[in-house]
Amino acid sequence: HKVLASGVDVMILTTPPGFRPEHLRASVEAGKHVFCEKPVAVDATGVRSVLESAKMAKAQNLSLMSGFCWRYQDQVHETFDKLHAGGVGDLHTIQTTYNTTGWVAPKPRQPGWSDAEFQLRNWQYFTPLSADHVAEQAVHAIDWIAWAMKDQPPVKCFAVGGRQTREQRPETGNVWDHFSIIYEYANGVRAYHMCRHWPNTPSDNSAYFLGSKGSCTMQPWNGTHVIDGDTPWRGTASSNDMYQREHDVLFKAIRDAKPVNDGTFMSHSSLLAIMGRMAAYTGQVVTWDQAMNSQENLNETPWALSDRTTPAFPMPGSTPLI
Repeated sequence: HKVLASGVDVMILTTPPGFRPEHLRASVEAGKHVFCEKPVAVDATGVRSVLESAKMAKAQNLSLMSGFCWRYQDQVHETFDKLHAGGVGDLHTIQTTYNTTGWVAPKPRQPGWSDAEFQLRNWQYFTPLSADHVAEQAVHAIDWIAWAMKDQPPVKCFAVGGRQTREQRPETGNVWDHFSIIYEYANGVRAYHMCRHWPNTPSDNSAYFLGSKGSCTMQPWNGTHVIDGDTPWRGTASSNDMYQREHDVLFKAIRDAKPVNDGTFMSHSSLLAIMGRMAAYTGQVVTWDQAMNSQENLNETPWALSDRTTPAFPMPGSTPLI
């Protein structure tokens, strides 16, 4: 609130995602333009709040830019334009990956730290703060699924996951280290996503799109953007700094008084990842409607630098679908 009252025009929201809905609402109510990092929330309660804040921003002609940076990368944008133009024919299968060796090292508890401070200093490792790595990090690759499907939501998903290599220590919290999710769409498309945090294993961030007339391989970490099949294609766009582009677009929109608003897609892509986490944690099939209307609220207790309960470790078949 001190920052909002300081006379700034734009808020950059990059604190742990658990705070994102509250910070976005306060920023919009204060009449500020916003850069909102992904994910926009850690649960459906937060997603619904963000969707409402996005509507408020639009009504006030405020710009709302998301942190889904690949949507502002020229080579990736060219590839999706080609897909949407029928480059592989009728799309029927999507596969994306976000495999890495893990986050920054967790910090052991120090004397004088409250429960809340301990969790905040290790926020990536606690689901109420990070949403788990499937939503905090791998959501970029899940957003590719949403983008390929023209931001239409799936009917349902099911998933598996667990914690195989992450050491069991207080500072590693309750998050998992691998997920595998299958999304099913009304038109028959199936989308497969996998992500992992395993040390000493190859990292990979790729997407594969299979259609009736060909297949597309997209590996933006190494610049691969190709279609093989009836109409072979190789990407021609140059690389660009997508992080800078996001801010260039945002500030141009502000100066030109032509607001940009990423509110709907950034909320839906965040929920797509959260939905997968819900399915994995509970072991249940989760529909889009169940996810959107979920009453789960991981931050129902207000944050204060004092005692705070450690989140329970998820157990499929026992963890309830709320």
